[in-house]
Amino acid sequence: MRVAYQAGALLALHEEGLRFSHADGTSGGMMNLAALLSGVEPADLARRWRTLRPTGFISPLSIRGYLGFPNLPALGDFDGIVARVFPHLGINAALVRKSADISAYFNICDFGDKTSKAIPAHDIQEPLLLAGLSLPLFTPAVSYGNRTWTDAVWIQDSNLLQAVRNGANELWVIWCIGNTATFKRGFLNQYVHMIEMSAIGWLNQELAEITRMNEAIARGETPYGHDRPVVVHLIKPERPIPLDPDYMAGKVSGEALVDQGYMDASRYLRNRTASGVDPDSAATKMIEAAPGISFRETMSGRISFTTNDPVTAALDNNAIPVVLRATINIRDIAAFVRSADHRGDMSAHLYSPRLGFTLPATSSNFQLFSPGSALDVVEMVYETGFRHDGKHYWFSGRKSIRKGPFWRLWRNTTTLFVQVHEGHDRSGPVVAAGVLRLGVFDFLRLLETLHARDCIGFWQRLRTVAAFARFFSSKLWRMYDLGRRK
Repeated sequence: MRVAYQAGALLALHEEGLRFSHADGTSGGMMNLAALLSGVEPADLARRWRTLRPTGFISPLSIRGYLGFPNLPALGDFDGIVARVFPHLGINAALVRKSADISAYFNICDFGDKTSKAIPAHDIQEPLLLAGLSLPLFTPAVSYGNRTWTDAVWIQDSNLLQAVRNGANELWVIWCIGNTATFKRGFLNQYVHMIEMSAIGWLNQELAEITRMNEAIARGETPYGHDRPVVVHLIKPERPIPLDPDYMAGKVSGEALVDQGYMDASRYLRNRTASGVDPDSAATKMIEAAPGISFRETMSGRISFTTNDPVTAALDNNAIPVVLRATINIRDIAAFVRSADHRGDMSAHLYSPRLGFTLPATSSNFQLFSPGSALDVVEMVYETGFRHDGKHYWFSGRKSIRKGPFWRLWRNTTTLFVQVHEGHDRSGPVVAAGVLRLGVFDFLRLLETLHARDCIGFWQRLRTVAAFARFFSSKLWRMYDLGRRK
């Protein structure tokens, strides 16, 4: 379900101008490949993932099905995916079979042979698409063509060598399976660890084979007809993205996953080299997670292109309504509290209902109670880079909190003064300005989304939330003299 992340990355690659002659999907990635081959454009695919209700994946067996306990085919079935998820994502097996623009394969496990079969797009059928998503225990294996089929992720979650054999010499991998050294407790975590070991183990073998091929090419050999090195580009999150139950429970949204995939891909595109990543086991390594906090914040207002003063811009009758939707991740609450600038991660997008655009962030900067322009001022900083009509802009928003009476607290902590600069940072000329605000109902929704992440057990979650609440309240206490009687 979490492959909404891939949709954001695909959008960034498409906007960069990259086009492909071969595509390959396994497990959840098959949904994105099938949607693209059904004719869904990358921007539309990202929109569809943003608006997909995760509960669409849920479909229990019939009561009669559960009467066979404990000999159940699985905990659920595919009815929800067929009736809700596939139509919403635009997946149509008949259209996939008709697609002829590129070579494309879907990797599915033939349970009888215990092998992964690469099914070409022109042979795909809906039962095979469902089989590729059929994780044991959760959904049943699929009988089709006198064979039993299931998810190939237990064997492989990539098929780089298929692409190489088809002549590809530049591979782009969008990887969203976690890879850290921490072995976690709990049934679900360890179920996921088994997937990680299978999928990453196979990928590492493929990367090692590509390394051997490149060494052979350097010696003048031509493996699979290649006479120049095979380059691998790999896009991944810095830290493992939340598991499906967090997506189902609303602790992470489809919007946030799309935004994060877009930003991670944009970061890779900015920094990529012609030689790509080193094709070895370090390619998918991620940063160890630490107890932290996550919340979502929505601010709405108006931006004008006629002035660089936010207050004046907000009063302009021709100002454009704009919404900033941000997901804030404070990855390590202890390090965050200790640091001087209190910096967190932010994935976000700007939405303009009047202009009809959704602009995901290419980069971001979030700081909470960081030092301001004067000794008695601290700032909440919300900054994002974005691209529009091929040009780069920098959205710079600040909530300035100055020492003073407590009745200024709400206004100061909910009012974001914005300037939009040309270029990648605040050094470019200002082309627009305005004011966004966090409304009362938006604040209540923010509180609903605030939760601890990457914690083990109830007490660690409680301590993490308490640490953030203590930090936040102490800062406000000092700034607004809340403990002093006048």
